[in-house]
Amino acid sequence: MVAVAGKVVVVTGGRRGLGAALVDEVLARGARKVYATARSAYTDNRPEVVTAELEVRSEASAAALTEAAADAEIVFNNAGVLLSAPLLTGDFERVTTTFDVNVFGLLRVARAFAPILAANGGGALVNMHSVLSWLAGSGAYGASKAAAWSVTNSLRLELGRQNTQVVGVHAGFIDTGMTSAIELPKATPAEVAARIVDGLEAEATEVLADDVSAAAKAALSGPVEHLAFSAAR
Repeated sequence: MVAVAGKVVVVTGGRRGLGAALVDEVLARGARKVYATARSAYTDNRPEVVTAELEVRSEASAAALTEAAADAEIVFNNAGVLLSAPLLTGDFERVTTTFDVNVFGLLRVARAFAPILAANGGGALVNMHSVLSWLAGSGAYGASKAAAWSVTNSLRLELGRQNTQVVGVHAGFIDTGMTSAIELPKATPAEVAARIVDGLEAEATEVLADDVSAAAKAALSGPVEHLAFSAAR
């Protein structure tokens, strides 16, 4: 079991939204230190929080973070991007940026921190996916999250050899700046953060953070044409 109390935690994309809620949640549960990253420098006055710059599209940036956070025991791979990019008609640079951040960025961080986690006893890696990993109709974003889900499932096998717990998180829409233009019911970042950490501490391999995600997961055994995000059409 990976309990948060007393642990050193990394939260990518920790400046706002779900990332900021994760920082708050692990601190509330007794984390000893939290490295919270953003693409540009910022400050957090809490003594347990160390802010750091991270560009997940850069392998060198991820490596630099591991040098600063060599004591990390739990890593939340939360940084991501939501760009409007239909697969056939969207700007192709937006498609490739989406994959570079949401898939390869996640993998860069995982590869950089795997030796750190191994050296510190195994620990845990928590990767953020989406209910749109399973639902068609959200263009490059959903496709990137589906790829991230597959990456996480393979990382779970590879990192299991070093006793690292790997948790994949699926959530519907969360009430953050990233989804402000989407007029659908949303969970609060605090609610989702609590469910994620609950799952981590319960040794879950996958966290379904809301009813929407649970329903979508249950529908995977049905016809594939029924797995569509109708609001995105």
